[in-house]
Amino acid sequence: MHPNHRLAVGVLAGALVGVTASLSLNVFAFKQTPNDTELPLEQLQKFTEVYARVKQDYVETPDSKEMINNAIRGMLTGLDPHSDYLDEESFKELQVGTSGEFGGLGIEVGMEDGFVKVISPIDDTPAQKAGLMAGDLIIRLDEAPVKGLTLNDAVKLMRGKPGTKIDLLIVREGKDKPFKVTLTRDVIKVQSVKSRLLEAGYGYVRISSFQAKTTDALIEAIHKLKAENKQNLRGIVLDLRNNPGGVLNAAVGVSDAFLNDGKIVYTEGRVEDAKMEYTATTGDELDGAPIVVLVNQGSASASEIVAGALQDHQRALIVGQKTFGKGSVQTVLPLDEKTALKLTTARYFTPAGRSIQAEGIKPDIDVKPLKVTADDQAAEEDIAPLSEADFNKHLSNPNKKPEEAATPTKPDESAPESAEPISGTAPAVPTENDSAAAIVKKGEAKDKSLAAEDYQLFEALNILKGMDLVLNKTRPAPAATTSATESKPL
Repeated sequence: MHPNHRLAVGVLAGALVGVTASLSLNVFAFKQTPNDTELPLEQLQKFTEVYARVKQDYVETPDSKEMINNAIRGMLTGLDPHSDYLDEESFKELQVGTSGEFGGLGIEVGMEDGFVKVISPIDDTPAQKAGLMAGDLIIRLDEAPVKGLTLNDAVKLMRGKPGTKIDLLIVREGKDKPFKVTLTRDVIKVQSVKSRLLEAGYGYVRISSFQAKTTDALIEAIHKLKAENKQNLRGIVLDLRNNPGGVLNAAVGVSDAFLNDGKIVYTEGRVEDAKMEYTATTGDELDGAPIVVLVNQGSASASEIVAGALQDHQRALIVGQKTFGKGSVQTVLPLDEKTALKLTTARYFTPAGRSIQAEGIKPDIDVKPLKVTADDQAAEEDIAPLSEADFNKHLSNPNKKPEEAATPTKPDESAPESAEPISGTAPAVPTENDSAAAIVKKGEAKDKSLAAEDYQLFEALNILKGMDLVLNKTRPAPAATTSATESKPL
């Protein structure tokens, strides 16, 4: 990343309802053409006429300041779903929201057809624990219909004192009728990065949102995984599902952690200051080990920047579902100390020049979330699967030495636990092979548990193992150490 680049542009996927995020505070020096500076006098005259008529004839005496604020807000919200006017209260709420600690529900939301749309629930928050999903439409907040409310108004209703409850009426695709969800507001503290070893050599890193310290937290997590593994990792699953975005520099930093060179993302807008380009610096935290990036329809904005960069550089395989498609840049432009504009100023493009906006990132491998249930009865009884070796008088394997051949079992003897016949001279103490088999069985049980818990992650791990296998088979073997009189390679 070039040091002289100003990491000034914030990334938002919608309004924040209990998630840490950051916005830039920047003022562009506009270069206006004569046509840009011309005021539309007829339209302004019409505006003043409407203002005067409302002021004079409306059933109640309207507040002049509120009328102007609403007019400005309407002008901005008419541009796109993300531009907005931040009056004194909204500006203060934005600053509270970026602190990452207040009473909220833990969801990222936007507006769609007059209703509040869930972009993504945030990990370990009331919304996520209650089962809210990306794509849910909120049509009522307690007894207040959402239709007719602005996004800011809806956000105000959803925020509140921790411990208080709110009822949401939800419309979900695939459900015949709306259903109610009761949430208890909580102090929202988002842990940006979580990690663990899935298996020996294979790590899992979950980024729930992109915050100012996310890059440092990611690198620290990888170092801890390496220490726990007691050697370099053979690969990681980077989970960006339901990650609504965050700050741009965090997305750039996370991408840079796995890249050695080339573009990460660039922006294009009408204003010169909105045109930026970010490039990677030397240093790959995984030393080329494979990466699988998990995404879904709740992955937005900064998540899409990371997925797009790693996909274009063929550094990672993208697995899951098509992402949200929020590829625009919002910049906060202060009007004075108390008010500001949140204005869409540019679009994001991946290194290959793809626009994320309204398109999203398409995964290399589509994997939908499924529920996997095990055979509980077989699990309880621990029944080993039947194999040819369990049949009485089965044919012997011609490749086995005579002393390794199985001793035929008597008809009334129970089948051996192992799929291989047990020699009558085998020692009672477990051998090295027995220990290895136990480890394999343990791993299989863990895989089954992971499949039932998170099918997409289970598939991602299998794909990661396949990538590691291909990489290790094609990777040149390390040079052998030989003595002075030896010249043959091992």
